[in-house]
Amino acid sequence: MSPETVITIFQNTLEIILLMLMVVLIPALVVGLFVSMIQAATQINEMTLSFIPKIIVTVLTLMIAGPWLLNLVMDYTRGLIHDIPFLIG
Repeated sequence: MSPETVITIFQNTLEIILLMLMVVLIPALVVGLFVSMIQAATQINEMTLSFIPKIIVTVLTLMIAGPWLLNLVMDYTRGLIHDIPFLIG
């Protein structure tokens, strides 16, 4: 296996990881920003007020996007397993 092949596999793996993280973290970031603006407008400084909505949105995002994320990882893994003979020799 050449170094270019290893770098390509590693790069594809990082792209999939970043895509999966962005799908989960961006909605939580948007909700956190929205709640922070409301807190700044009302001058309420309660930490759990921003934590609970972010957790709820993260769980809902995982419930909605979970099957797609699982298929993404499974397809990538199947592709890697399928390419083992070509990678070895």
